[in-house]
Amino acid sequence: MTAYLRVGVLFGVLASVVSCASSDKDITGVDVVVPEVFSKFDNAVEISSAGSFIVLRSNGIPNHPSPYFNVNDSRWAAYNGTNPNFHLNPNRIVEQQYTFRIPADPKASANPRSTPLGPIGIAANGVAIFNQYAGPSRPLTFEIDSFDQYNGHPAPMGEYHYHIEPLYITVTSGTDSLVGFLLDGFPVYGPEEAGELVTNADLDEYHGHVGVTNDYPNGIYHYHITAEDPYINGSGFYGTAGTVSG
Repeated sequence: MTAYLRVGVLFGVLASVVSCASSDKDITGVDVVVPEVFSKFDNAVEISSAGSFIVLRSNGIPNHPSPYFNVNDSRWAAYNGTNPNFHLNPNRIVEQQYTFRIPADPKASANPRSTPLGPIGIAANGVAIFNQYAGPSRPLTFEIDSFDQYNGHPAPMGEYHYHIEPLYITVTSGTDSLVGFLLDGFPVYGPEEAGELVTNADLDEYHGHVGVTNDYPNGIYHYHITAEDPYINGSGFYGTAGTVSG
């Protein structure tokens, strides 16, 4: 059986779990319990367990306005951010069919690998997280000027995504809040911890560290967003990455 979790965060709706048949199992045929932390995801994200994985399905559409929606879309909004060099890139937001499979019980990898271009994780509002590059080994230096007021923009095929701090989440939920998860199953938190701003010097080469969070009182390895490159993730996944399709 696969347990499905529908969550509603913005209105304080508690997570609920129901069961339905599925052939998506591991060799034991036993699904893990979906951790309570996933109740912090937006209710547009469908969350289930399948074997030893948490499965998250999303259309990748942000739950906030953007100038990258078509102008006749009710979610369109002109840029009103703080970057005087902002300019629209030529792409527009297109609905996706993402399926993220991330380890339910993440572990450090003996052979950490680099993150690929494209989705490396999922934000709590269902938007894809990309790494710190605009292309193969190309920094975000100029691409940053195309980020909208919430620090996202669409790729050529319309995949809206964040490379840096997703401001809608950190402004709405707090700068120390859960931002999402990378494909290796480890959580990503905002730019503050215990009331202090996190800097690159506080983190390891993968852009994370072990410590207590509100969601993990016993401690866990977790990534942090910082204002400096590499922003969300460093030289690769700390753990063994799951998969993403769509």
